[in-house]
Amino acid sequence: MAILRSVIAVLVGYLIFFASTIALFKLTGHDPHAPASLGFMVLSILYGVAFAGLSGFVAAWLARRYEFEHSLGVASVIAAVGAASLITRPGGGVMWTQLAALLIMAPSAIAGGWFRARQVGSPM
Repeated sequence: MAILRSVIAVLVGYLIFFASTIALFKLTGHDPHAPASLGFMVLSILYGVAFAGLSGFVAAWLARRYEFEHSLGVASVIAAVGAASLITRPGGGVMWTQLAALLIMAPSAIAGGWFRARQVGSPM
């Protein structure tokens, strides 16, 4: 049962990040693989950081144990999807969204789990 809880925690954490990302680009009408203004890039990266942090926090909270490790799981999925998207970019589009996911948002998911672990006093 503990393994199932772990898998669900990481999946739910990632789905929060994924759904928020899809919502941002759908609601704003921006293509994540197209050039964007500096303002939109900064805004979307800050938005992604917030939701990635929330994703790591929620995964850690749902797991109820090994909080930090579950946020690492979410971060790993964010990084893996970002890397896969970077490798397979259609038409050689821009890379800012994938690089932001790899370099900024994945670590933010880890930070979310770290905050949760600190709340409950888990050893890290």
